[in-house]
Amino acid sequence: VSDDQLGKVFAHDIRASGVDYRTPAATDGPPTGQCLIVVSPDAQRTMSTYLGSCQEVDEGDVDEAMVKAAQVTYFEGYLWDPPAPIRAIRKAKAIAHAHGRKVALTLSDVFCVEGHRAEFIEMMQAGLVDIAFANENEAKSLFQTDDFETAVAGLAAIVPLAVVTRSEKGAVVVNGSGRSEVPITPAVRVLDTTGAGDLFAAGFLSGFTQGRDLKSCAVMGTIAAAEVIEHYGARPEADLKARVRALLG
Repeated sequence: VSDDQLGKVFAHDIRASGVDYRTPAATDGPPTGQCLIVVSPDAQRTMSTYLGSCQEVDEGDVDEAMVKAAQVTYFEGYLWDPPAPIRAIRKAKAIAHAHGRKVALTLSDVFCVEGHRAEFIEMMQAGLVDIAFANENEAKSLFQTDDFETAVAGLAAIVPLAVVTRSEKGAVVVNGSGRSEVPITPAVRVLDTTGAGDLFAAGFLSGFTQGRDLKSCAVMGTIAAAEVIEHYGARPEADLKARVRALLG
């Protein structure tokens, strides 16, 4: 973020929600990014995004101690475009793997896959990604197929752990030990699908870093995703830990 009003609001709010957010604000360059999201009556969202200062994150901004301490470093396909964030991501991946940590990638959006298909596949084949997140359409686009099983098999062949979400059909998790499928966790109501994929990944990785089995991790992902689509806005409003305890213990 930048040292502007929106950056201050973001930093305050994310810290107030319990996130250990230490990133210093940029004092020059573009302003803090923002995203105008239009939600239609069927709960689908259209995003008009200005990336702003996050496009300026470079390798010098990577906190090596934080990456070394993290069990998983997670990065977005959305930022695999401007040269500076790519350098930062490459550095973070190298630090993580040098210290025996995991790297997770989310494909983010079909347009990201279409623009960087070859690079994403090359990264996975080179062993630079340990956990890959994708929705069904992104996985199909990555391997240019209309067949879901072909896409899942392709992803599983090049990454140690593949997690593919399928909206109302739940999620599929594949690794060298086999395959798990979980149904969706029903939402009380569906108002806004913004953030569902990110919250799924957050729930999954929370379970993963706790040492839970992969099926339970996926269930935690569906719990988090179900909560965030029950209301407008991409941050949870309910106690996700309580929901996990009620379902998984």
